Amino acid sequence: MEKIMIVEDDQKIAEFLSSYIEKYGYQVTIAADFEKIIDTFREVKPNLLLLDINLPSYDGYYWCRQIRKESICPVIFISARTGEMDQVMAIENGGDDFITKPFHPDIVMAKIRSQMRRAYGEYAAKFEERVLSEAGLNLYPERLELQFKGRKTTLTKKENDIIEHLLERYPRVAGRQDLLEKLWDDQVYVDENTLNVNITRVRKKFEEIGITDAVETVRGAGYRLRITWDEGQS
Repeated sequence: MEKIMIVEDDQKIAEFLSSYIEKYGYQVTIAADFEKIIDTFREVKPNLLLLDINLPSYDGYYWCRQIRKESICPVIFISARTGEMDQVMAIENGGDDFITKPFHPDIVMAKIRSQMRRAYGEYAAKFEERVLSEAGLNLYPERLELQFKGRKTTLTKKENDIIEHLLERYPRVAGRQDLLEKLWDDQVYVDENTLNVNITRVRKKFEEIGITDAVETVRGAGYRLRITWDEGQS
């Protein structure tokens, strides 16, 4: 039975969603301790997460970032916030979809089914785990993990997507516009500074596994992966 976890501090909404979703054969868990969302997530191991933004102590963006460090489980944000930037923030922090309150439960179910099909069903990849390699560097997109000579680091979804694109384009330049469209293709407008921030984070991830100067800025064009490391490097 596929499992869905609900993180919603309005108990009536959480119970309404749980009751409705269970009618369709899903096993539902409502998070009870908002200080231990990650602990509950690890215990439940849900196939999909419904996540509110406004939560006690830490907001939904924070918890989504923590979850993305160890899981690519689909995350659907549900929030009363209706601003465009709220939706941008949700996607940028690792969310897969966004539903505004008030909502119709059939819309929630349609989006749940869509994400389930994409992640596990008829639209999901049917082949072995992908790995992108270059000169001893290995990227595991499904794990959100970068490895080099026994050292590894966990990536956010955006960091993973940037490194994946750089590897796919190597030794060619990955254009700024191409990166923006690849990472935020469902957004009308994204400040380019957001890409700069993510590139900086990617460089730090390379440094965590002992690689420096791997992402070259090509002025007026974009970014290019540089093999600055030796495959036999320890």
